[in-house]
Amino acid sequence: MMHNVYKSLAVVSCIHELGFRISIDDFGTGQSALTQLKRLPVDELKIDRSFVSALNDRKEEAIVRATISLAHELGLSVVAEGVETAETLSRLASFGCEYAQGFFIGKPLPPHELPAWSAQWRAKPHAVVPFTGRNLAVPV
Repeated sequence: MMHNVYKSLAVVSCIHELGFRISIDDFGTGQSALTQLKRLPVDELKIDRSFVSALNDRKEEAIVRATISLAHELGLSVVAEGVETAETLSRLASFGCEYAQGFFIGKPLPPHELPAWSAQWRAKPHAVVPFTGRNLAVPV
């Protein structure tokens, strides 16, 4: 995408106009920078797991909180990647993060196992919001 930015922007804009939601994956690393938020018709940020897994660090927490706040100010939803514990899930929810994904929620599985996993997830005490299947992330 970075080799021909103008052509890529045109293609992504057309895809968005067709009704598809656009996410920036691994936000905060590599090419997924703040400049992309101005250029692309983005609906959602996915915070990279490297920030989420280090929430016990004051600086990392500040980055996650600021990213969630920035996304919300821009009208975007947020998915936190790499959620490994109930504590992390709870903290992200307290920061206002709408969606989470990671091994705490579930490991990769074949599509035919998804209904059983969803039923088990809903039965857990921490699953206050029903599973929607959106981005295979679970609302927090």
